[in-house]
Amino acid sequence: MKRPIVELRDIHKNFDGEQALDDLSLDIAEGEFFSLLGPSGCGKTTLLRTIAGFEQPERGTLTLDGKPMEGVQANRRPTNMVFQSYAIFPHLDVARNVGFGLRRSRLSASEKSNAVEEALQMVGLGGFGKRAAHALSGGQRQRVALARALILKPRVLLLDEPMSALDRKLRETMQDELRRLQRQVGITFILVTHDQEEALIMSDRIAVMFDGRIAQVAAPGELYLRPASRRVAQFIGMMSFLPARLRGREIEVDGFGRTDVSERQAPGGLKDGPAEVGIRPEMMSLLSEPPSQGQRAASGRVSEVTYYGDMSYYAVMLDGTDRTVTVSMKNLPGGVTAERGEAVTVSWDPGSLMIF
Repeated sequence: MKRPIVELRDIHKNFDGEQALDDLSLDIAEGEFFSLLGPSGCGKTTLLRTIAGFEQPERGTLTLDGKPMEGVQANRRPTNMVFQSYAIFPHLDVARNVGFGLRRSRLSASEKSNAVEEALQMVGLGGFGKRAAHALSGGQRQRVALARALILKPRVLLLDEPMSALDRKLRETMQDELRRLQRQVGITFILVTHDQEEALIMSDRIAVMFDGRIAQVAAPGELYLRPASRRVAQFIGMMSFLPARLRGREIEVDGFGRTDVSERQAPGGLKDGPAEVGIRPEMMSLLSEPPSQGQRAASGRVSEVTYYGDMSYYAVMLDGTDRTVTVSMKNLPGGVTAERGEAVTVSWDPGSLMIF
């Protein structure tokens, strides 16, 4: 990892006696696209506002770009923030919105104008300077907010769920554009989101938060494939859980039977006794023919089918257990399908099991 540009140590924050951040420590690297991910009320926006200087912790230290931030006001920090509401001034045109932060700078009028146009070009709004703010679409308002933040050349750009108000198609477009923009400008982006897919798509690393604490910090692939706890596994993507019993390196899983496992499959270590096994939908398949020799398979019955266009998700009640597993299958011409109530065979790979 590159040198940390944001360093948080033992940050604690309360609101009216309610704990918002609980002795939280975190390093975020220079030039990193970093996401704070978690459910509503987990403390991620409070953490972002603490970095920005809008909230002051009861204890702990914050360093930005190597400098302690204790007592440093928000407008004196090397950060800028894009709010969820974008905070566009409706009475100003696009150019004056973008250039608002330059109004007290020592730049000449022509230098300010050039800086505004450069920022607009950066976000794909070249030539929009005279457009009225109220005439902008949601995606254009977001771009204006980004340009207004970037024109001040912050060392860290803070993004508080900036795409939550956009429709799905536009949100996907803006995710791509925001990632491209971050690579182009090369500064640290810190995104707050409750959308797991958004965080996985956009981030270099992700911090998953619950109850004011960080449960795990990892790259998207590691977070998805090797969650540190059952709570993280359940929050990131989709995972089915089955009761199991562990003895040494052998585990017996309800509905699946016995298999050998390795230490890397158990975040908390292999401990004899009752356990729970997690498995992702794409790690299983519905078989159209009897399993081949050595292939792991379990029998069950489809209790529900959910169609998503390119994929279908099958809830399968496995024989020998009252739990269901969710199996995802691509909807390909001639591919395997099943109806609700149909008996099926599910193939699975022992190496894909996570033990909690």
